[in-house]
This record gives sequence, C-alpha cells and structure tokens, in this order.
Amino acid sequence: MSVAERLLIDRLKERDEQAFNEIVRLYGDKVFSLVYRMIGSRAEAEDIAQEVFITVFKTIDGFRGEAKFSTWLLRIAANQSKNRIKYLARRATDPERDGDGDGAEGAVASHIAPLAARIEAPDVMMEAAELDGLLQRAIADLDEEQRLLVVLRDVEELSYEEIGEVTGLPEGTIKSRLHRARMAIKEWLDRHTR
Repeated sequence: MSVAERLLIDRLKERDEQAFNEIVRLYGDKVFSLVYRMIGSRAEAEDIAQEVFITVFKTIDGFRGEAKFSTWLLRIAANQSKNRIKYLARRATDPERDGDGDGAEGAVASHIAPLAARIEAPDVMMEAAELDGLLQRAIADLDEEQRLLVVLRDVEELSYEEIGEVTGLPEGTIKSRLHRARMAIKEWLDRHTR
C-alpha cells in the first residue's frame, strides 16, 4: 500500500468527508463495473455501488491493511452483489428484466459507443457488439460464484492472488472453477451461435 493510500485511509478512519469523496472517485468505476457485470442491471448496480461505499465508510475501522484496500473494497462489492442476487432470486425477479430496460444488453451498448469513433467499418462494429452481447449473456447465465471469478479475472484483470483475497479461495480452486466457468461460457456460445 502506498503512503498516499495509507494517508487517505487514515483520513477516512477519521471520518473525513473529502477522503470519502476521493475514495469514491478513485474506486467508483471499478466497484460499479464489478457490480454491474454481476447483476446486469444499471439501476441495481448503482444502488449496490452506493451501498458498498456506505459499508466501507461504516466499517473502515475493520480494515487492517493485510490486503490491498482495493481487494478489500472489491470483496465488499462482491459480497453485496451476491446477497442482492439471492434477494432477487427469492423475490422471483429476473435481474436482466427489472423494468429499467438496461440489463446485460445495456452494458454492451454503453461499452460500444466509444468504439464507434475508432472502428470505421460499421459491419465490424456490429459484429463486435453482437459478440460482446453474447458474451454478456453467457456470463449472466453462470452461477454467481463462477460469474464473480470470470469478472474478477477476465474483466477486472486481477491476479489469482488478488482474487484469492477477494473470495477467500485458494489459487488452485480459483483456477479450476475459472476453467469450468470458461468452459460453460464456451458451451453457451456454441449453443447460441449455430
């Protein structure tokens, strides 16, 4: 942990509002990205991301500095995402169709717009959008544990060690579950692209 990050956390422990705003600025996109990919709904992801930062503010005294702050924060985000998935399942609500019209396909649209300026051929852009949409749906079809591992490793690009800190799983377990998740994605894509 850098000296600047340590000082920022110390200020947060003193309930410094500017430190809290800085934490949100530094890590807000990363938290939102993880939650959004886990949940698939922009509105739900925004709510959960806010809850994550409120939890961080309330529980910062419990942060011992044994792991990186970012992995501690992502662990909170992952746990709250999994809890929301379970809650939505109990309510028999489909998280991809929560009425905001912004499920996994919305994630695709938000990531494609910046590409339009870089890709000259519209057919290439549409093909990329279709593939990204299929990948999003395949990831959304995984169970929450597999989805979390895929998002942490392949989307957030965390190391196996960092994933272990977030999930509490040993490296070998992470690798084997990640392999099974990737195989499930491949099988899903094979079924839906023929």
